[in-house]
Amino acid sequence: MEQTAFTLQNARCLVIGAGRIGMLLARKLYALDAQVTVSARCTRDFARIAAAGLHALDTRRLVGHLAGFDLIFNTVPAPILTTEVLSDMKPPCFIIDLASLPGGVAADTLLPDGCRVLHALSLPGKVAPLSAARAVFDTVDTILHEEGIL
Repeated sequence: MEQTAFTLQNARCLVIGAGRIGMLLARKLYALDAQVTVSARCTRDFARIAAAGLHALDTRRLVGHLAGFDLIFNTVPAPILTTEVLSDMKPPCFIIDLASLPGGVAADTLLPDGCRVLHALSLPGKVAPLSAARAVFDTVDTILHEEGIL
């Protein structure tokens, strides 16, 4: 919050990505009385977002839908935030990129004047490597069980 002139209460927040970190972050923001929208790509995720009482947005259709957000948190480790996607952002919008490398903000992205990005890439692995490793293990283990490999 040192980076903004406002608190999370009533802040309009977009969390890009409905994976483990994205949904955990979205629920925490909601508990802090933020207005939370989560973007995802699949029907299952849209159902989880709705069940959590949050708004949903299709990650594949972000263009033209970012003007209403104060804070954008990215958890998708792919360069989806391009100049075109971010073109309608309104100052003082702030992007916090939490994804693993390469992050979600494309290298050649031009931000609208007055908007900023905080690159906090791969933060869990940097500050809590044991917890990050456990999360990766649990995810891989779950996938292998779902696929019937284990």
